[in-house]
Amino acid sequence: MSPEDRRSPRYPFYASAEITELQTQTRLTARTSELSRHGCYMDMVNPLPLGTTVKIQLIHHDETFDATGRVIYSQLNMGMGVAFDEIGVDQVVTLEKWLSDLSGSS
Repeated sequence: MSPEDRRSPRYPFYASAEITELQTQTRLTARTSELSRHGCYMDMVNPLPLGTTVKIQLIHHDETFDATGRVIYSQLNMGMGVAFDEIGVDQVVTLEKWLSDLSGSS
């Protein structure tokens, strides 16, 4: 996907992540490498399959962000792109703060 096709800009963003696959409640750990208003990229060797629904918790500088989402692309031995489907109102504040810091508009 080219940058022109995206709904919002992506920023390099490194945070610890805990991913829970909702159907089986399998928990995985990963690290993010990109973040946007609509999703993130997770670096991981064994990414989940396309379409898998997940709960995500990102931890960055003692702040956490929780959302549910789905895997929109998966690259074996590299990682997966996750689109956020549900973000709590209180969680939007954290996400917007991080994005503001990343874009330099804080």
